[in-house]
Amino acid sequence: MPTLIFDCDGVLADTEQYGHLPAFNQTFGDFNVPVQWSVEDYAEKVKIGGGKERMRSILTPELARDLGLKDEAAIDAAILAWHKRKTEVYKELVASGVMPGRPGIARIVKEASDAGWTLAVASTSAEPAVRAVLTHAVGDDLAAHFSVFAGDIVPAKKPAPDIYLLALKELGVSVADTIVVEDSGNGLRASLAAGLRTVVTVSGFTREEDFTGASLVVSSLGESEGEQAEVLANPFGADVPGVVTLATLQVLLAHPGPGGTDSAPTTDTETP
Repeated sequence: MPTLIFDCDGVLADTEQYGHLPAFNQTFGDFNVPVQWSVEDYAEKVKIGGGKERMRSILTPELARDLGLKDEAAIDAAILAWHKRKTEVYKELVASGVMPGRPGIARIVKEASDAGWTLAVASTSAEPAVRAVLTHAVGDDLAAHFSVFAGDIVPAKKPAPDIYLLALKELGVSVADTIVVEDSGNGLRASLAAGLRTVVTVSGFTREEDFTGASLVVSSLGESEGEQAEVLANPFGADVPGVVTLATLQVLLAHPGPGGTDSAPTTDTETP
């Protein structure tokens, strides 16, 4: 049976602007860190894979000194504390319902589950946050069918392919039968490097990014009675009648994968 792997942020729900950004800013305030990111600032920060890595990017030598972080051990401890709090805030925002699932997510997950497809999420976000978004987007019953690969379980985060290679290994599935849904250039590069066909559903922060190599680029997966999928790139001429369906994905799976091969590269995906 085929396998469908989703990224989380920007794919399952529009989490970046309405979830992660306010959670980062609240956390900075809670810890008296004199940083507040604007939407424009965050549009640059989302290019950095991983929440802890985004937080670390603010720590100039001057700011670290002002915060009393005297060495790398102190910085590492601060980042861990900040990120733990940020995850708590983010989960509260998810539970509040401010980030509904993106169009077509619950629909296609139900179709795939009913058809016996293997379902997974592969994300650089913290696992508790990913599970919270997944459950909110598709419901408890469908979320129970997913395997979740998230956070720091691989040595390198996207755009490295490690998380996808680990998912393939742990699920015991082949590249030839697997398709990914991503929303960003970094995510696409990660999935392509793993040899995977990829559908991109652009988000507000990523619409202008380079999606060369994607099998299909759309505004969303679409709803038959709601927001229709706008096709932005369709190199294989797949039929997208306002929605991306399992039939659409099967057409894409019938075409050669990245580089014309159906074999994933071999990379060490052991946890650090």
